[in-house]
Amino acid sequence: MVGDQSTRHPLVVGRVIGDVVNQFTGSTSLRVSYGRKTVANGCDMRPSHVLDQPRVEIGGDDFRNFYTLVLVDPDAPSPSNPNLREYLHWMVTDIPGTTGTGFGQEIVSYESPRPSMGIHRLVFVLFRQLGRQTVYAPGWRQNFITRDFSELYNLGSPVAAVYFNCQRENGTGGRRS
Repeated sequence: MVGDQSTRHPLVVGRVIGDVVNQFTGSTSLRVSYGRKTVANGCDMRPSHVLDQPRVEIGGDDFRNFYTLVLVDPDAPSPSNPNLREYLHWMVTDIPGTTGTGFGQEIVSYESPRPSMGIHRLVFVLFRQLGRQTVYAPGWRQNFITRDFSELYNLGSPVAAVYFNCQRENGTGGRRS
């Protein structure tokens, strides 16, 4: 279980477990890459590296299973005052297992992260759907709540998640605890 046994798991250390999702058991592989750089938990990416939507590959063992992917920023507009938490940057539904987002339905278009203050966590969360065409776009991007969204569409716990840190192009410094 992610976050259950180890307080050193990257999703716990990065406070993704807690701020965005509850503890969960990862059961499907999720690979996200921007160009030739693969996203690893806690890696640093600049806005110029994430302008275009990433390539996303989803594992699983059956293309008849469908998945929903969300990309959220729990630190919007700034980590010290995240009053837009969570900001929804992207949503793709009906992604067949063993494929990628190119085979799903983009229902919220990709909006590249452009943080202006502080270091933001950008979190990809993958859910397994109960069936096809069972998830719909929210009416807004700001104050999206991944937990509530999951409950509304009976998605249950995530099956995978990965995050990266992003700050303005000329930003320096580290995340404060």
